[in-house]
Amino acid sequence: MFNKCISLFLLALLTACGATQPPPYQKERPPEARDQYSGAEGLKQQQQDQTYLMNKELADKCTAAKIDLAMAEQEKNTSEIHQQIELINSNCLSED
Repeated sequence: MFNKCISLFLLALLTACGATQPPPYQKERPPEARDQYSGAEGLKQQQQDQTYLMNKELADKCTAAKIDLAMAEQEKNTSEIHQQIELINSNCLSED
């Protein structure tokens, strides 16, 4: 009888633990705002979010460098032009 009670208690405990697991990640939030990841699916999503954020940062730097290059060309500032071209070459992905 005692063994059955312990078995039932453990079964109920394990069931309760499984029911309170957090979601793998915060699906309702954009990648920039997610800060909680859980389990294998959460880890996978965290890696995808980090890749997305790195690519977005590079794209933002690329866009800013192209705008600054256009402004430098308009002002005929050769040193700034060279600096922005270097930034474009290091931050912009080649569009093949």
